Order: sequence, then structure tokens, then C-alpha cells
Amino acid sequence: MNTTAPTQTVNGVNVDALRAFIDAVNDDPNQGSCGFRVVTKWQGGTRTCTRVDHWSLQGETLPRGYVIHTDEPNQLCGADSAPNPQEVLMAGLNACMTVGYSALCALMGIELESLEIECSGDLDLRGFLGLDLSVKPGYDSIRSTVRIKGSGTPEQFEKIHQQVLKTSPNFFNISRPVRIDADLVVG
Repeated sequence: MNTTAPTQTVNGVNVDALRAFIDAVNDDPNQGSCGFRVVTKWQGGTRTCTRVDHWSLQGETLPRGYVIHTDEPNQLCGADSAPNPQEVLMAGLNACMTVGYSALCALMGIELESLEIECSGDLDLRGFLGLDLSVKPGYDSIRSTVRIKGSGTPEQFEKIHQQVLKTSPNFFNISRPVRIDADLVVG
């Protein structure tokens, strides 16, 4: 007779494994130590190819094996062969937040019917082009709208929303200054 309890899965998230991981990190913060690395190479024109070869968890290097292509629209001198870096930045923000909503809903037993995050921002290209040093090369603001539907109450979804805004790594990285140490190697 099999006495193993079935795995609880909500929204495609293994809740038992997530709770076990949360408990392990709570008991030993080193269990939550991880690192990410990508390498981007120029492909000519405005095209790039970024390799995602590995990441690390608890000091162990774990394989990946993905590529992310970027390019600019024709109007910005690109070949329009892939999303541009701004679109990939926003996709990364939305994807990271989506993980938070999905996982938090799963932990609370809330089944999602739909989840969509729309993100947009406006740039003044005079900053990027160096035409006016008083114009920032980046965003003044990014707008984000989350549309969520499921078995939770509006109050539960609001609580989850506030938690995602507090804990999403990419929301944090984009909404607050993060130091970047930028080295240059020539040759």
C-alpha cells in the first residue's frame, strides 16, 4: 500500500515543493543563495544573441541552454528580426511578477483562470542619441497593469499584489537604483 500523499499542484506550481524550499531557506539562508549570468554577443547591425548557459544555486552550477535574440525595429535602424532590448526588459519584469502571482496564489490555494500583465513606457530618444544632455536616456516611469481572475477574493488578490510588489526581484531592480559595476576589456 502506497502511503505517500499525492503532490499538491495549483496553477501548475508544485505547492509541496515550494513550501519545502521556503522552509529550507528559512532554516538556512544559504539555501537561497543563487546567481544568474548571461553573455550577449553582437550579431551585426543592431542584432544581439544572448546565451543563458548556466545558473547557480547554493554554490552549485546548474545547466540551462537558452538563447535570447534582440534587434531594433526598422525605424530605429534595425532589421526588426526580434524584440528590442526595451521590450525584453519589460518582458523580464512581467515574467518575474507573473511567477510571484502564480506562486503566491498557489500557496493560498487560489486557482487562477487568467493572468495578464501589460507594461509600457515612453522614451525620449534625444537622450539615447546624446542630442540633449538634459534628457534622460531612460524612462521617467513605466506603467504596469495586472489583470487577474481566479477563485480568490478581491481582498486576497490585493494582498498578493502588494506582496508581489514587495518581493519580485525584477520589480525591485527596475523600480530602485541598483549599482552596476561596468568593466571594459579592450582587445
